[in-house]
Amino acid sequence: MNQPLTRADTAGDTAQQADLWKPVLLRSLAALAFGALTVFWPSPSVQVMGWAGGLYLLATGLLLLWGIPKAGYTRDRMPGKILSAAGAALTGAGAAVVLLHGDRVFGVVAALGLGVAGAVELYCGIRYRTRHVLARDWIASGVIGLGTAAALPFFISLGAHALLGVAGGGAIISGVLWVLSGLTLRHDARGASRKP
Repeated sequence: MNQPLTRADTAGDTAQQADLWKPVLLRSLAALAFGALTVFWPSPSVQVMGWAGGLYLLATGLLLLWGIPKAGYTRDRMPGKILSAAGAALTGAGAAVVLLHGDRVFGVVAALGLGVAGAVELYCGIRYRTRHVLARDWIASGVIGLGTAAALPFFISLGAHALLGVAGGGAIISGVLWVLSGLTLRHDARGASRKP
């Protein structure tokens, strides 16, 4: 999905780090693990939904926060500030869902966290589409996050299995996106390190 950029093409005060692929690939693994759990758990309880969904949101938020400096941004300037807000929203939503189990809590709080993060990623992707290697991935991830957030509240009355299905479906789609991005970044970093 992403395309290689030169050091001069990156936005922000510093260029992206060569190991940007690490938080991207770990984010994909968290999403795919959560998605697999939602597919293969036949009848999850509200507690399983709270723990699984909460840990997924928490991990995604922390990995997003970890990836900001690796993407070449500082947290005290744009877009590091708004990406930090997205990571904080996901982390807070994850903590709330882990601690407060319930269909309505999951449907509303997870939707808020995913919606804020999706809107921020969509904004950053559009705003920096010609200046950052992750811009296309942010656009796709933002649309997936906003779509999942919009759908979750409509499935509250159907229970944990339906809510996990919606959240897990979005996680699988974004996980595939991020694994492709992470592997491409890793490949590009290896090629750049071999050049004299």
